[in-house]
Amino acid sequence: MAKKTVKDIDVKGKRVLVRVDFNVPLNNDGQITDDNRIRAALATIRYLLDLEARLILMSHLGRPKGEPDDKLRMDPVAKRLEDMLDRPVTKVDDCIGEIAGDAVAGMRDGDVVLLENLRFHPGEKKNDDNFARQLAELGEVYVNDAFGTAHRAHASTQGVTEYLPGVAGFLLEKEINMLSKVVDNPERPYVAIIGGAKVSDKIGVLDNLIGKVDSLIIGGGMANTFLKAKGYELGKSLLEEDKVDAAKELIGKAEQKGIELLLPVDLVVAPGAEPSAESKVVPADAVPEEWMALDIGPETAQVFGNHVKDCSTVVWNGPMGVFEMEPFAQGTIAVAQALAESSAITVVGGGDSASAVKKAGVADRITHVSTGGGASLEFLEGKTLPGVASLQDKEEG
Repeated sequence: MAKKTVKDIDVKGKRVLVRVDFNVPLNNDGQITDDNRIRAALATIRYLLDLEARLILMSHLGRPKGEPDDKLRMDPVAKRLEDMLDRPVTKVDDCIGEIAGDAVAGMRDGDVVLLENLRFHPGEKKNDDNFARQLAELGEVYVNDAFGTAHRAHASTQGVTEYLPGVAGFLLEKEINMLSKVVDNPERPYVAIIGGAKVSDKIGVLDNLIGKVDSLIIGGGMANTFLKAKGYELGKSLLEEDKVDAAKELIGKAEQKGIELLLPVDLVVAPGAEPSAESKVVPADAVPEEWMALDIGPETAQVFGNHVKDCSTVVWNGPMGVFEMEPFAQGTIAVAQALAESSAITVVGGGDSASAVKKAGVADRITHVSTGGGASLEFLEGKTLPGVASLQDKEEG
């Protein structure tokens, strides 16, 4: 998937429209609690500024419903970015129209403008052609460096490429290269660890991986559905009854292809998902009737960890339990530590898995922590990402 990058275009003195992923978490006071996504875009931003481009940055923030929301304005992001770059960042109160146009018209080489939240306009998520055209009119060339939204066919990720030549930023390039390596040419043995709450969210990726991995580890709430498929009673545990047959099929496919499928052998259970709830460890086939599985047990964590040690490529997407609550976080943290201690190429999907390796204090010991949860999952599923497909291809030779 060779796409042109910022290094393949002339940007000096040009208006460069850059889609970044500045969808950072904010507290109740509107303060940024984690600026990793801003930091992830700095390499591309600084490269373009060093070449005296006129930088127009655009992003969404949170989930506004297609209209302005004062709690989700980009002002805190502009301030943080200004501190990081040590240069002024002009935040504009809209992303299209006269306000945005006037701000861009007044730019000089090396200036930085940050547009208002894209999702204040319904045309962004609808990939509205008129909205995309108005965004495109602000720039002369387009750069996508927002891997976290590359799986969305939105106006700022796909629509603008109908009007502007599009290339990848360094972050997007790194994500594609790293994920392509584990999907297309992994060092073996290759194991995928898939967790999270629902099988339905990940049936596609499991089906795709069964044809490519040497072994598959399943944990988290979704493992309950697989345990049910094996005939276990799971008490009040979260599981998808309508996906039990799909789980049986996947178990059968793994057996047919000679792929080792590892499921929990013990579980941490409690009467409810509360941090203060009484909890205990039980065998995976012995969940009490009024209790629910909320984490993998210590024996399972050890089995999973030992398996990882013998592999050369490890991909992990999804936590092993309700890791936001301390009593049910130990399985997820154990898996994170096993990856950190492994000599394998380790790739962690974004979202909760990225939060988990950070919480465990081992993010710097993982080969690659993706910035996009949904995007990395769809890539592993073998799907085409619209935000990548719409960029210009590199000429061969």
